[in-house]
Amino acid sequence: MYASALWLHSLLRWAVLVIGLIAWFRAVGGQTARRPWGPMDDLWSMVFSIAFDLQVLVGLALYVFISPFSRMAFQNIGAAMSDPSLRFWAVEHIGGMMLGIGLVHMGRWKIRHAADNARRHRLAVIFFGLGLIVTIASIPWPGMRVARPLMRF
Repeated sequence: MYASALWLHSLLRWAVLVIGLIAWFRAVGGQTARRPWGPMDDLWSMVFSIAFDLQVLVGLALYVFISPFSRMAFQNIGAAMSDPSLRFWAVEHIGGMMLGIGLVHMGRWKIRHAADNARRHRLAVIFFGLGLIVTIASIPWPGMRVARPLMRF
């Protein structure tokens, strides 16, 4: 079960990043071209939010129920804080991802309540961009101390 959940989590990472970049580039394009916020802009922002929600759901299942790293960290949280690898999994990864999804959802909420098209695009550029930056910074990329493969097979 652990291997399957990791595979799905790894696959969803790429969906979130690709969809997030599409939503962000649409917002940048809409802002620079001064085009109205249209149904496709709304669709991509919604799909970005949903993909991120699915990713976090799988990640939380790993974090709370499945991952041996979380179990080790929760057995002695003080010792986990002094071990950089355990601290990354127990605090930094999940904290960054929660901040990232929070920024995306806050952006969606603000976009839906914005009065004009220019503001919608600007909010999407800011919130989706910040959400993507925090998310990318919280991923265990190859070369990091806590590295994970780019794709699990």
